[in-house]
Amino acid sequence: MPAVHHKLLLEEALQDSPQTRSLLSVFEEDAGMLTTYTNQLLQSLQRVFGAQSEMGLATEQLSKQLLDYEKKNFALGKGDEEVITTLQNFAKTVGELNSLHSELANQMADSMVFPLIQFREKDLTEISTLKEIFSIATDEHEAAMVKYSRLPKKKENEKLKSDLVKEVAYTRRKQHQASLQYYCALNALQYRKRVAMLEPMLGYTQAQISFFKKGVELVSKKMDNFLSSVSHMTQNIQAQLDAEAETMRGSQRELLSVEDTVYMPDKDIEPVNRTLIQKAGYLNIRNKTGLVTTAWDRLYFFTQGGNLMCQPRGAVAGGMVLDLDNSSVMAVECEDRRYCFQITSPSGKTSMILQAESKREYEEWICTVNNISRQIYLTDNPEAVAIRLNQTAIQAVTPITSFEKRPEGSPNPDRAKPGGVHVSGSGSQKTGTAPEAEDLIAPGTPIQFDIMLPASEFQDQNRAGGRRTNPFGETDDDCSTESDDSLLQQVFAVRFLGSMAVRCGDNQEVIYEAMRQVLAARAIHNIFRTTESHLMVTSSSLRLIDPQTQVTRTSFQLGEVCQFAAHQENGRLMGFVVEGRDWSDGDEEGEPSFSAFVFESNTEGEKICYTISLAKEITEAKKDPEALAQLMKNMPLTNDGKFLLLEPETGDTTNPDGQEDSESEA
Repeated sequence: MPAVHHKLLLEEALQDSPQTRSLLSVFEEDAGMLTTYTNQLLQSLQRVFGAQSEMGLATEQLSKQLLDYEKKNFALGKGDEEVITTLQNFAKTVGELNSLHSELANQMADSMVFPLIQFREKDLTEISTLKEIFSIATDEHEAAMVKYSRLPKKKENEKLKSDLVKEVAYTRRKQHQASLQYYCALNALQYRKRVAMLEPMLGYTQAQISFFKKGVELVSKKMDNFLSSVSHMTQNIQAQLDAEAETMRGSQRELLSVEDTVYMPDKDIEPVNRTLIQKAGYLNIRNKTGLVTTAWDRLYFFTQGGNLMCQPRGAVAGGMVLDLDNSSVMAVECEDRRYCFQITSPSGKTSMILQAESKREYEEWICTVNNISRQIYLTDNPEAVAIRLNQTAIQAVTPITSFEKRPEGSPNPDRAKPGGVHVSGSGSQKTGTAPEAEDLIAPGTPIQFDIMLPASEFQDQNRAGGRRTNPFGETDDDCSTESDDSLLQQVFAVRFLGSMAVRCGDNQEVIYEAMRQVLAARAIHNIFRTTESHLMVTSSSLRLIDPQTQVTRTSFQLGEVCQFAAHQENGRLMGFVVEGRDWSDGDEEGEPSFSAFVFESNTEGEKICYTISLAKEITEAKKDPEALAQLMKNMPLTNDGKFLLLEPETGDTTNPDGQEDSESEA
């Protein structure tokens, strides 16, 4: 007799994954079909038992009727003595048969009907009861998780948090215990149903053979081997059931002997793994239920290749939610919930906000999506590539005495894209070999990830004569500046990634190295949040403007921008180097100092670089009226006499005259 191969794994009861639930549904469907079949089989067996009982009553009545023939005293009954004697003998034989039928009916009741009734009332009823208990425990755990997920991030009530954590742990343990008992009962049912199907027929056959044994000794001998084999089979199945039950009891004791931290959320002991390229687990997803209302649903998410998949409970397989190739992920603040992050498609049209259960899950999901977005999974050894990128990120922000040489194939300033061509009076210095990283940026140089606007400066900018960009066209003390910038005003939507001091400003390699170190520092320190700003490029300066308040956060004179370039592989990245003066040494002229600024645009950074290049050309052309006229003749102009580059990018930017500018599509 082959052993039972299909069973629920007790080790997966705590995780309660959709795969386990899907397998559980198969067992539940099997149990439901078994219950239906058992009821039908029991009806058939009870009909046989009823027929046999009726046979006993009929033979008893027949025996009495045969004996009553003598008592009738028929008027013409004389000479019927032989008939009466024969009928009495028949009555005796029928009486003996009646005792055999009664004994057969009793044997059928004990060995055929009763075992199946016991199996239905005990085993199948136990399965139904455990299923209800498991369902109640699951609902309680879901309710506890919903309350825990709503725990606010700031100004936490420690007592409330402690109570919710205990409630989650209690309901999770309760669900675990209920699932273990339910799984054990379903596994045991696979053995018990075989015994339950075989035992009634074994009892029925033995009762029939006992009934016919006196007259069919030859036949009974032929059945002995078969009956003994069936009996041996049931004994083997019972022995397997006992061994499996003992194993499941041991596994159950071992799984329940874990510490309480296993059931508590946000109690992770293991460190965060930042090199994952696959991830699976439950997340809360925010869904819109109306114009201003939202709801959070707890679903099972997993990654498959470059796709984010979602599998609801009870579903056989998961469906794709979002393509993660070239997507972006960042931490967000959402409805006062903790551990929230947002995944956005490359086009920016599709995004979703998810909430992790713990800080470790939150960081691992962000790192995993970030790794997948780089298409690491398409390499021959994705695990090794992810580890190497993580080590590179750590080295990029770790102060060391020297840097390794840049590997071959690194960006070459001589082969820069058209948007990154350096336009400066001094010109770019072309060298035969790429400079060392420590020659471009000093090791251990701090990185600034945001441009903070002082409160005093913010107040000054809101006063008359400040640097506020006025969308309504009023003019004040900055009339001369607006006049100088009237030839070119282009606005690009950008996100500031970071800035740092550099050692030189005459080489585009310094911009590429600054990009590498800023992105590596953001990755290693989990700084994914960025603020969108408007970069206004005019013929005299570069301004970084707050899109909400229209306040200039910082500005650079165009003459101070000595180098600018777009990244050769990621076209949305661009940066520029600003030259300043350092008077700390007491020198009257001051020593030159350089700072690199790195931005991410919505489209290609080459467009921003092209606009800066055009602004420098306009600045040079202003010195020669003929050159300016020739430049204006070669470039298309708007109706108000400004240079027309591309279609507008931001719809809320207007020129000082109240008319919309034609801006680039960055």
